[in-house]
Amino acid sequence: MSAREFPSSWTDPSYVATIVMVLATGSLFFYAALRPGEPSPETVGFVVLWVSAPATVAYELARRLG
Repeated sequence: MSAREFPSSWTDPSYVATIVMVLATGSLFFYAALRPGEPSPETVGFVVLWVSAPATVAYELARRLG
């Protein structure tokens, strides 16, 4: 494995964005497990927004502050 496959520090923007995306996805799965019924197209779009938005913000913050 090359050295680039692993983050060089905890503030690496790609690493931070990945962690935030995993946490956001996990919390949305938890929320979906509590709701009865199947997701509508609007819910799917909402989920995509709520997973990608925090990851993008975390990436930009880590890039600018790290």
